[in-house]
Amino acid sequence: MKKAIGAALAVIALAVIASSAQGAPKVAVSATAGYSCSKSITLPFITPLTGGAGFLGQEQSSWASYAVKTLAPGMHLKVKLVLGDTPVEQGPAPAQALAQKYIGDPSVLAILGPSTSGGVAATSKTFFAAKLAHLSPSATRTDLTQGPVAQREGSPAFFRDVPGDYIQGPSDAAFMIKTLHVKKVVVFDFQEPYSLGLAAAATTVLQKAGVSVSRLSAPNTTTDYSAFVTKVPNDADIVFFPTQKPGDAQTFAQQMIEQGKKAKVFGGDGSNDPSQFKVPGSYVSNFAPDITGIKADASLINGWKKANPGKQVGSFGPPSYGAVQILLDAIKIACAQGHGTATRAAVFHSVKKVRINNWILGGTFRWSTKTNDPLNAKFYIFQIQSNGSYKLVG
Repeated sequence: MKKAIGAALAVIALAVIASSAQGAPKVAVSATAGYSCSKSITLPFITPLTGGAGFLGQEQSSWASYAVKTLAPGMHLKVKLVLGDTPVEQGPAPAQALAQKYIGDPSVLAILGPSTSGGVAATSKTFFAAKLAHLSPSATRTDLTQGPVAQREGSPAFFRDVPGDYIQGPSDAAFMIKTLHVKKVVVFDFQEPYSLGLAAAATTVLQKAGVSVSRLSAPNTTTDYSAFVTKVPNDADIVFFPTQKPGDAQTFAQQMIEQGKKAKVFGGDGSNDPSQFKVPGSYVSNFAPDITGIKADASLINGWKKANPGKQVGSFGPPSYGAVQILLDAIKIACAQGHGTATRAAVFHSVKKVRINNWILGGTFRWSTKTNDPLNAKFYIFQIQSNGSYKLVG
């Protein structure tokens, strides 16, 4: 009997180990454990720093770092930004491993990111179990916040300060229909959450308007698109190419030209990078405007440029600054409520109390009352010019 019990316990132990290895939530710090606000607070940023989407994390982290450096002292907070790399080519595993690491650190009261929709889908339930609010400055997949609760890939702990693909997809499709007057569109996906959601959102609007839509699907590790280019009809007007790797958008657009295809490439926000995607005539969309045109941001931009000499202001960095600002405000609220002590749960419940005037993207930042999305946010459409610059066209 003892041997049977021992064997049963061994099986249970192995099952627990296997469950943990598969990324099941492992909460090592109580959500209600108080943490002194006078101590150093760790703010992890989960984002791609290397790989095909490394440009994203590099730009975002420069703005996040500047936000921590300039905003935290005025809030009487000591904050340390730490970076966690999640190359998109490696799938969900890096994000899952980082989530387990950060929930075990009592100095972590909130999470910045993950930056990608796949990273959010892989970690959100883990963060919710720990009552750790996590705020992404770039994850746009619709079902992270929208749709039936049981079907959402994001948990109640997930917030974003940019609009989702429920706005981007229809906005891009409407521009194709009303401005470009398209008749035939090819829609790509890359077999991962970001592109699948965006492709579906755009396809619905295009087909409803009577546009002929065909689909192509490529693995996220594809580097040569010549075989896919041959499948693009010669009379197609647009190829919608929602990649997270702007270098791939560049490759695809160049191979389209080489094969004599007339269709223009239209990338989503994941391809918005003038240093990599620069084929003239192509289009990209993004959730942020060019903030150099916002007068109220002049001193902020000058300060960031001094801290980052030689770097250009892009569209991905400013929302990261804003995300840090929101989380620090939420921590400050929790600290005040706790008389100098904050808990993860208190920070989590304080995020949607934050409202920011003179928002870095213009106007005032407010939350939707229905979801953890920003209120009245929009997407912007740019066309690449002959010199490689991005011109706002919609």
